[in-house]
Amino acid sequence: MIFRNSDELYDILGTFFNQLKFDEEMGKQIRNSKIIVQWEYSDPPGIVTIDASGDDPDGGFYQVILGPTDIKPEVYMTMKADIAHEFWLGKVNLLAALSRRQIVAKGPIPKALKLLPAIKPAYSRYAEFLAERGRADPSV
Repeated sequence: MIFRNSDELYDILGTFFNQLKFDEEMGKQIRNSKIIVQWEYSDPPGIVTIDASGDDPDGGFYQVILGPTDIKPEVYMTMKADIAHEFWLGKVNLLAALSRRQIVAKGPIPKALKLLPAIKPAYSRYAEFLAERGRADPSV
């Protein structure tokens, strides 16, 4: 397992997503989609929601919610946390993972797929983010 526990998952993915929400290019494209996406992870468990339907209280382009929330997502995805980690490193093809059921998704998937070009710069940034935190070896 990449993440030792839920706290570490939230610390790494939560901090990363909270940094991205201020990115001028990616953030604007996500906000313009007005999408609400929720990922439920296992091994370790965790829930992360991106809400681009309204304003972010922190001044970002969308809101990041860590843990359970009453907000209803348009797109809901479940996967192992290791798959999410590999995805953000650019090593998981979303369509292939969906067809292999490594990722199970519900909702208007084409709407989420339209955001793939917008988030592509995040792949290299995730690797840089991990390196800055002393996690350059993605298997650690």
